Amino acid sequence: MRFGAIFDLDGTLVDSYDAHVAAWQRMSSLHGVPISIEQFQRHFGRRNHHFLSEVWLEAGKGDLSHESVEQLGSEKEAIYRELVAQRFPLMDGARELLVALDAADWLLAVGSSAPIENVDCAIDALDARTLFDAVVTGDDVKRGKPDPECFLTAAARLQIPPARCVVIEDAPAGIAAAMAAGMRCVAITSKGHRSESQRDAHLVVGSLRELTPERMADLVR
Repeated sequence: MRFGAIFDLDGTLVDSYDAHVAAWQRMSSLHGVPISIEQFQRHFGRRNHHFLSEVWLEAGKGDLSHESVEQLGSEKEAIYRELVAQRFPLMDGARELLVALDAADWLLAVGSSAPIENVDCAIDALDARTLFDAVVTGDDVKRGKPDPECFLTAAARLQIPPARCVVIEDAPAGIAAAMAAGMRCVAITSKGHRSESQRDAHLVVGSLRELTPERMADLVR
């Protein structure tokens, strides 16, 4: 039976921390709402509406309507894509790991909270359109991480049992989602995260270059 590898996007395949910080701060400044690094780090890897609702409340701006959340989130993501358009910040070793897993007959999926436009940009920058067998984005699920819906949906699309899937994540919410899905989890200590916040993962690495198909298969076995 084959194995499945499900990759988060931000901080895992894409070194997007700085671009996301800049995009959030530029968007929010246009609306008179400051965003701190601490606020950003608390929500990095989760869906936008959690972040927006909390930040706007803390700024005394009141509750946001669903329509406002959608509009503000779209503004921020457009700024993000503008920032990364010139040079997409791929994680070191990302494409090499994807190619190695594909050659070893793994099935590959993206399991991200990001919108489809961001995911498409990353897949194209990786030149990995033919490597992924399934793609799940924030537009495909009702519940964001730490709920396991994203990863369970990816496993279902791969037609691989959760117990034979390895999730590659960076954010605590994503690690919790992988554990709740009954999957093995590798955490990469990318910018904005510390290894102690990733202690629930089955394996913590500092770079994707530390991973091989064999090492990931050992986690499942």
